[in-house]
Formats: sequence, structure tokens, C-alpha cells
Amino acid sequence: MATETQRQAIVDALMTLAGERAWGEISLADVAARAGVPLSVVRSAYAGRTAIVADFVAGIDAALLDEAERGRDAAGDSIADEPARDRLLDVILRRLDLLAPHKPAIRGLAEAAKCDPGLALCLARIGCRAQPWTLAAAGIEASSPLGRLRAGGLSLVMARVLPVWLDDDDPGLGRTMATLDRSLTRGADLLDRAEAIGCKVMRFARRMRERGREARRERAAPGDGDPAATAADAGAT
Repeated sequence: MATETQRQAIVDALMTLAGERAWGEISLADVAARAGVPLSVVRSAYAGRTAIVADFVAGIDAALLDEAERGRDAAGDSIADEPARDRLLDVILRRLDLLAPHKPAIRGLAEAAKCDPGLALCLARIGCRAQPWTLAAAGIEASSPLGRLRAGGLSLVMARVLPVWLDDDDPGLGRTMATLDRSLTRGADLLDRAEAIGCKVMRFARRMRERGREARRERAAPGDGDPAATAADAGAT
């Protein structure tokens, strides 16, 4: 079994190699050699290269959540008074800060995904799994049906923002900020509409369930002309 130190060495090795070479030129043997661990240790820890990438993203998630928790402890209740959009914007920017040292690797993965649909699908799944944690770090609920819709929308936002961020060499990230601001505004508008539609659908579903229960109660209750009820009453007398 790989130790936590070995797992981190494997993740670091893959991300370093991904910034140096084309994705197709990186083997697990290369990763093991760069990490300084036996190939058997890599095999015991990960099923393949994309599993290592998923672990890298999970590490970013954990760092983001730890920082958010420390920020809430320091700010107390005041952070809850901030608009949800502002909290989310701060968390997304912090995620980008955490990803910044690995920009060459992420750029390499993005380039490889353009020619590899399987890799593109795997990376999209990894990105989708990260977004509920982004929302959680911002103090936004992400487990209900509406929360899952928020997470899906945030995945689309990040899909628009990341390509811009990869090519944005401005220290102030001007283009990235502009794209993020537009995407969040558009996403919030769409979410408001979806929430309104969802509320109408839920109300309709509740009414239909109530009608169904009423119909079942009426069928279960003995009626005046019910032969079974009449026979039961005659037997009782």
C-alpha cells in the first residue's frame, strides 16, 4: 500500500511531467521514476493517470475547504452577511490561485483533451465532482436538487473561465475576471429562472400527490352503494 507521502509524490510527479511533456508521452513508469517509488506502489494507489489527476483535484478541494474554514473562524458571523455571489467569486479566484503553480500541466491536459474525447470526458467528470466543494467552501448549499443544479451551472462557468485563465498572463487576471464576472451573472440569471420553474414543478407535483392520496382514501372508504359494505353491515346486525 502507498503511504500518504508516496501518494503525494506520485501526484506531484505526474503534474510536473504533464507540464514538461505531451500527455501521450507520459507513462506510469515515468511517473514512478520521477516520484522515486516502485511502479508497484503506483499501481497499488491508482488505476491510471486520470485517477492521479482526480487525486490532485481532490487535494485542491481540500486546501480550498481548509482555507474557507479558517476564514470563517477568523471572520465570525460577518462572512455570512456577504452576498453569495461575492463569496463564490472569492472562492473561485482562490481555486485559481491554488492551481496557478500547475498551470503548465493544466494547459498540457487541456491541449491533449482537444484530441482525445475519452480524456476530455474524464476531465469533465473530475471537474464536475469538484464544483459542489467549491460551493460548500463559499457556504452555498449543493446537495439538494437545486444545489446540484447550482453545481452543474458552476461546471459550465469553469469550463468558460479556465481556457481564458490559461492564456491570461496579466498578474491582475483582467480577462479572467471579466469572463468570470459575465459567466456568474449569466449563470445567476439562468439559475433564477430554473429555480422559478422548479418551484412551479414541485408545487404541481405536490398537488398531484395530494389528489392521488385523496383518490385512494375515497376508494378505500365504504360507499352507500358499496355491496361489500352493505353485506358487512347486515352481518354486524
